[in-house]
Amino acid sequence: MVSRVRTVAFQGIEAVPVDVQVMIAPGKAGMQIVGLPDKAVAESRERVQAALHASGLSMPAKKVTVNLAPADLPKEGSHYDLPIALCLMAGLGAIPGDALGDYMVLGELSLDGTIAPVAGALPAAIGANALGKGLICPYESGPEAAWAGPDFDILAPRSLIAVANHFRGTQVLSRPEASIHAPARDLPDLADIKGQESAKRALEVAAAGGHNLIMVGPPGSGKSMLAQRLPSILPPLAPRELLEVSMVASIAGELAGGKLTDRRPFRAPHHSASMAAMVGGGLRIRPGEVSLAHHGVLFLDEFPEFSPAVLDSLRQPLEAGECMIARANHRVTYPARIQLVAAMNPCRCGMAGEPGYRCARGPRCQSDYQARISGPLLDRIDLRIEVPAVSAADLIRPAKAEPSAAVASRVARARAIQRERFERLGAASVTTNAYCPTALVEEIAAPDAAGMSLLRDASEKLGFSARAYHRVLKVARTLADLDGVETVGRIHLAEAISYRMTGERMAQAA
Repeated sequence: MVSRVRTVAFQGIEAVPVDVQVMIAPGKAGMQIVGLPDKAVAESRERVQAALHASGLSMPAKKVTVNLAPADLPKEGSHYDLPIALCLMAGLGAIPGDALGDYMVLGELSLDGTIAPVAGALPAAIGANALGKGLICPYESGPEAAWAGPDFDILAPRSLIAVANHFRGTQVLSRPEASIHAPARDLPDLADIKGQESAKRALEVAAAGGHNLIMVGPPGSGKSMLAQRLPSILPPLAPRELLEVSMVASIAGELAGGKLTDRRPFRAPHHSASMAAMVGGGLRIRPGEVSLAHHGVLFLDEFPEFSPAVLDSLRQPLEAGECMIARANHRVTYPARIQLVAAMNPCRCGMAGEPGYRCARGPRCQSDYQARISGPLLDRIDLRIEVPAVSAADLIRPAKAEPSAAVASRVARARAIQRERFERLGAASVTTNAYCPTALVEEIAAPDAAGMSLLRDASEKLGFSARAYHRVLKVARTLADLDGVETVGRIHLAEAISYRMTGERMAQAA
């Protein structure tokens, strides 16, 4: 007789159903797992046997065959322990054989029979709910899985014995409650930054439209401080965005305590990060920093110090909003709709262009350093600003700057305007001007006559590419939204064009 239970394999953030089949038959005693298991799945044989023994059950003195179907789909991870163990328990009569038919199961077993948390509980729960099944998952993963639906049947036991007692009716498990982290109250505030008013304005524009931003300035000018305060002016995640972000974090095993948060991700990898760490991949394909920053901010400090190959690997995610990782046997796609914020010094010594400073290497110090960033990558960055050193007058000035709460309210109004506009135009999946489709840009950001004349002259003199032309229009549309006006005027285009001037000089160096 064959016992069966459903579990999942993960391809990107998609949970693919897997059928776990266990047959106990006469033959040489032992357990064999087939169906393209990786090392972690193959080792589950020892964990399952030890957990069953600790729970008061012994392996039968017969041949046990475990098949993971479909057999041509690679199986990775330790979450196959629990479904294999429950299948065996059903085959041994420890739990009713038909009790598992309505559930998907995932979980890792400890040697003492307790169930350890695993990554991917939220995508598995959503996949199970879509198939009309419940979910059996570890106790610590229950609050995470509960977000799949209010009426979704979830069992979150602490041990194998708790599962057996539940199905016998002696100790019924209660449904876990969905939990969320309390709103953060300790975010760094823009009021802490003295001076740098033009940089704060650029940060507000970037937040309002989801635009990519690069800051160039000497050490100590406040570039990192500005970037770290960007989350304090961004609106919270919408419900759909919250689930998308949480599914990526769940696959990566980064949902602490199974609790979700509506804070937008802010990822700041070190400049030594490899390509697999940045865009995803590795031996067991996992999402990289770009995907973990989905619907949030990816901050790259010391921008030119990253490997050129790593930086250029960001081109496709910035354009398409997703990371596609191709391997010989399969292909995985992770969402990556990010806002890139980068900071860099103007040259290797960091002081090029500063009054009273003369670089020993001359102009080549600046041109060689900035040439580490390719022109095509720079072309994808909407706002390029110079952040000069803070003057003593700014530091001494007692007046406190505008707080983040005031800026956040303007950003929220601008984003609400954008969201309503895209819903009206039938592009509900787009929420910010930065990801507006090219076909809609010229419609929603059509400038007046004076603005069109300015844009034509600037495009000819600065040699804008087609991408740069449309990105200027997107930034101008965001500026108009911040002002609460429908028509993009000359003043909006003038400011949008000014944000590309620094980048054009950098592009010449590249």
